[in-house]
Amino acid sequence: MSLLITNIKQLIQVHDYNTTIIKGSDMKKLPIIENAYLYIENDTIIEFGDMNDCEGFDAETVIDATGKLVLPSWCDSHTHIVYAGDRTSEFVDRINGLSYAEIANKGGGILNSAKTLQDTSEDELFEQSIKRLNDLIAMGTGAVEIKTGYGLTVEAELKMLRVIKRMKQESLAIIIPTLLAAHAIPEEFKTKKEDYITYITEDLIPKAAELNITNYVDVFCEEGYFSIEDTEAILEAGKKFNLRPKIHVNQFNILGGIALGVKYNALSVDHLEELNDDDIEALKGSDTIAVALPGCSYFLSIPYTQARKIIDAGLPLAIATDYNPGSAPSGNMNFVVSAACVKLRLTPEEAINAATVNGAYAMGISNMYGSITRGKKANIIITKPMNHYSEIPYAFAHNPVDQVIINGQLL
Repeated sequence: MSLLITNIKQLIQVHDYNTTIIKGSDMKKLPIIENAYLYIENDTIIEFGDMNDCEGFDAETVIDATGKLVLPSWCDSHTHIVYAGDRTSEFVDRINGLSYAEIANKGGGILNSAKTLQDTSEDELFEQSIKRLNDLIAMGTGAVEIKTGYGLTVEAELKMLRVIKRMKQESLAIIIPTLLAAHAIPEEFKTKKEDYITYITEDLIPKAAELNITNYVDVFCEEGYFSIEDTEAILEAGKKFNLRPKIHVNQFNILGGIALGVKYNALSVDHLEELNDDDIEALKGSDTIAVALPGCSYFLSIPYTQARKIIDAGLPLAIATDYNPGSAPSGNMNFVVSAACVKLRLTPEEAINAATVNGAYAMGISNMYGSITRGKKANIIITKPMNHYSEIPYAFAHNPVDQVIINGQLL
């Protein structure tokens, strides 16, 4: 199959050489070609350039993109989209003044989602989750990380991994599974957390590793959940099975989780709504990327990640949705790109870099996804007519996506 897109108003995120991460001041640069073409064969980007040089292509499908923009599909590196039901009642509780912690303490939050998921069949869980995934793809997301963590038992966590594997098999989107081994403490372990840590390290992680579905392990390192010591024990257990960390840190409190993540060569440290100079220093010189989740801050009315501080320190930043039923019930990356500009004070160039190349890096796939580069996979957004890419974050309540191409296939 071959596909030629012609008369592109702006071809965005174009790199002649493979770019896998963009850091610091370089995030302000977004290479584009005006009046461009893009040629795809099967699932691969073959050629691109100025329309004046568009010659000799005998494509099976030709798309005239006059007045439209073309850019890599969004890479959402932090989601929890495999869940059952919803938590609408907790939304009303928050409106009435209850905090995230107060809702959790009365049996809501993660424990609520875990009970619902445990009572939901594997087939039903798949049907609910694949629908969410398809909705994300239609909004321009071509690669997505999906965490477990709403099981809280070995049986339920393995069920989640099997559902994610089935989604990988049935969807064109690239899916990166992560074992969120420690998300919350079940009620029966409230007074014996040490036993639950043992349950995770000696039972869950080995059995999850046997399925050979994921290469990543995650922990919610936070007061009232898992301490630095707990987190290190779990990361050590994951290390025995070559599970690289991608961890939740600094959402509500600074515990030292960023430095711990760097110590264990975490691919990403996510949330960072709270941040200090020690955290910035810990990230410098590491291969760990910071991931901001502005949709969560918006929904919970908590501080936003100090993205300017991260980028101005010369570090890379990715942005993601945190799509989950309790604190960020939306997977719309177009909104996240806009929120990054409005609330994190990123430029449109920085936000698009954070949602494409750097989002792919935070999933370990930026060698093949996240930019318009010869030889990379053809995961592409064709926008509706617009004058400039800055209109994507500017018009925050509008859907900019006209067509989506995933692995070379026009959806």
